[in-house]
Amino acid sequence: MSEPSIVARGVGVELGGVAVLRGVDLTVAPGEVVAVLGANGAGKTTLLRCLAGLQRAAGSVTVLGGPPADTPGFWRDVALVGDEPTWYPGLTAGEHLELMRAVHGPGRLDPEAALGLFGLTGRADRAPSSLSTGQRQRLSLAMALLRPSRVLLLDEPERGLDAAFRERLAGLLAAYAADGGTVVMVTHDAGFARTARPLVLEAAA
Repeated sequence: MSEPSIVARGVGVELGGVAVLRGVDLTVAPGEVVAVLGANGAGKTTLLRCLAGLQRAAGSVTVLGGPPADTPGFWRDVALVGDEPTWYPGLTAGEHLELMRAVHGPGRLDPEAALGLFGLTGRADRAPSSLSTGQRQRLSLAMALLRPSRVLLLDEPERGLDAAFRERLAGLLAAYAADGGTVVMVTHDAGFARTARPLVLEAAA
């Protein structure tokens, strides 16, 4: 049996003296997709930030055998899609994908294939700022899935996507997991998450 990709034990966070996350346990193995569900204010995004090493927390978190940290070594193996990224001025959507490959090396997809899978072939020569909200979200996801990684951390990846593309994305994430990757995603869409293992958070306060 392979070692877990992610182990969290008793993870808790207080902000301004208010508990936003309390006593969360989670173990995720390679090949799994976990959907973090719960009402607004339950701490879903906070938990994802703890797994990414971007939020200090009580308890313990291990990702790929070590503590998560905002370091180049950690981000070589972990891809995060959260808030919309800062786009590089003067670069087209296609050039953003080319840059991702140049920085991280060849991955699961090449830029042309990524454009096709994410429905952006006809938008390759446009600046991200000129794209719709859904198209920019698809570009963010394409950038994450194009590069090599072992863990995907996704905050509401379905945001801005229509029903048909949510189905396609669910299939892409399942394929990533089937290839040995690990996915933890925050979502409000139970239908989108129906094939994932659920982790339902309750409000800490």
